[in-house]
Amino acid sequence: MTAFIVRRLFWTLPVILIVIFFTFVLMRQIEGNPFRTSERNVPESIQQNLEEKFGLNDPWYVQYAKYVKGVFTLDLGPSLVLRGRDVNDIVREHFPESLELGGLAMLFALVVGIPLGMLSALRANSFLDYTAMFFSNVGFAIPSFLVATLLIYFFALQWGDVFGFPTSGWTTWQSKVLPSLALGLGPMAYFARLTRGTMLETLQQDYIRTAKAKGLRWRRIVAVHALRNSLIPVVTAAGPILGFLITGSFIIEQIFAIPGIGRYYVTAVTGRDYSVVMGLTVLLSIIVILANLVVDILYGILDPRTREART
Repeated sequence: MTAFIVRRLFWTLPVILIVIFFTFVLMRQIEGNPFRTSERNVPESIQQNLEEKFGLNDPWYVQYAKYVKGVFTLDLGPSLVLRGRDVNDIVREHFPESLELGGLAMLFALVVGIPLGMLSALRANSFLDYTAMFFSNVGFAIPSFLVATLLIYFFALQWGDVFGFPTSGWTTWQSKVLPSLALGLGPMAYFARLTRGTMLETLQQDYIRTAKAKGLRWRRIVAVHALRNSLIPVVTAAGPILGFLITGSFIIEQIFAIPGIGRYYVTAVTGRDYSVVMGLTVLLSIIVILANLVVDILYGILDPRTREART
């Protein structure tokens, strides 16, 4: 397992380089520049000085090499638009909120989705099964921004005196409930449906019948044999979904006015703030890579055969 982890970490380097390269190229294809927009009209002489200061006059391969060096020395560079700010400051100050939001949404999705799917499989074709899958399908189909709007309307405005949930902010535990539910409802529904399907398939396997024939208790069969093997597809999906929840919470952050990195990413793209866009893209790509690495490690724990094959 150790050799496998080291090998995966080694292969993340070319992936990061490719991500930086394509982000670098795509940003340079956007027309305009960060110093002259509808809100800012910098004189030509000052613009030339700024381009010289930030190295935008250098050949593209020189700029790319300098940025790669900055990434591996943990220096993501200054913002081209925000005065006196650099990307490291933005990440340090605002990324913890986005990380916490994604983590809470993922926790809600797993804690509710997996038991719900398991109960539906164990009570297949019952009223509980139909009800759980109905709400799972609804939760999977409704977009997160609509869920957020409905939660704000009912739990913060209509029933605000009862629940006490605010409509915005990220300071108290009450302010974290509605954004986490809005962001985690879709993944929760997906985990419930996936767990139900894999559990139903697992319960039909021969080793489950053998365990029953040996006289093992049904709870032990479900917990040790059926659930453990049914979680392998769930773990496979959990890695990319965790990366999505951490990196794709921009809309929820805007709706609930959460001071995460989402608004900086959006404004950086529209403002041609190259260093901010590239820095946040690299950071979020590393998160997705690490999430997939954790998935591979959990694979080895859940199924020793995969651990032996990969080491």
